[in-house]
Amino acid sequence: MNLTDLNKVAVAMVAPGKGILAADESSGTIKKRFDAIHVASTEDSRRDYREMLFSSQEAMSKYISGVILYDETIWQNAKDGTPLVKLIEQAGSIPGIKVDEGTQALPNCPGELVTVGLDKLAERLKKYYERGARFAKWRAVIDIGSGIPSMTAISVNAHALARYAALCQAAQIVPIVEPEVLMDGDHDIERCYEVTSRMLNKTFQELRVQRVALEGMILKPNMAVAGKKSAKQASVQQVAEKTVRLLKACVPAAVPGIAFLSGGQSDEEATAHLNAINAIGNLPWKVTFSYGRALQAAPQQAWSGKSENVPAGQRAFSHRAQMNGLASTGRWTADIEKKAA
Repeated sequence: MNLTDLNKVAVAMVAPGKGILAADESSGTIKKRFDAIHVASTEDSRRDYREMLFSSQEAMSKYISGVILYDETIWQNAKDGTPLVKLIEQAGSIPGIKVDEGTQALPNCPGELVTVGLDKLAERLKKYYERGARFAKWRAVIDIGSGIPSMTAISVNAHALARYAALCQAAQIVPIVEPEVLMDGDHDIERCYEVTSRMLNKTFQELRVQRVALEGMILKPNMAVAGKKSAKQASVQQVAEKTVRLLKACVPAAVPGIAFLSGGQSDEEATAHLNAINAIGNLPWKVTFSYGRALQAAPQQAWSGKSENVPAGQRAFSHRAQMNGLASTGRWTADIEKKAA
């Protein structure tokens, strides 16, 4: 493992004013997104959609540092035969790959899941590296509910995240470590804070045990937010203050960057929260975005599967990317949002 090179890639992934596009929706998830805009999900339509994003010159070169790809996408070529990976590289962005294989029910833990995909991961990473991937992503899913998460779910998921991260670094690939505490429940922000801190502490404990070099990884956590069904929603400022407190308590300063997931927040919410976090300032890491839906919902609507709508889709993508780019340096305002729109 060459830590200097891993650190260079990790630092580039959280370059000021830029963030990561999560375009790694599984076939099932992208089908749901396409159903909403009345587009059939086929290999070609998925390719056309992602090609529109990756060839969006302004967004990709100015505001996107890296792109997380799905296995199907990393092997696909654009309409003219150029590998999609090349389109990303040509824009000055870094190709990455989602390597987990989804979740399974966790034995003896009703209602809880464990992420799978460690078998043969070393071989897969080698192929992905040859194809151009320089970072990877693995997502653990922790649900908050009555009596959950259990210590079992937290431990096994943290262990798998660290195993994955160690394998990535051995393959000269920067791991994005994503322990996601879901915002689906009716819990308040305090409960989210408590569960997320347990998950983060356990994850960093496992990363140390498995000798993962913290300087050569990126953390992709959730923010401290109330559950979607909670009667008590937190203000933007509360979310920012709680999240900063949480990260300062749990995340070592050796980690080069934190790229938040949007986790079901609306486009503007995800931008406003990221901006407020950066506006607090004085953070030991670069803090940016690694958004999927919060970057893509608008371009999907604008595109709606029609080739004549590609420019409109790219404009919508550039707009969201630019707003989040501003938020990653604490310079976004609701006024800029309205004017730019």
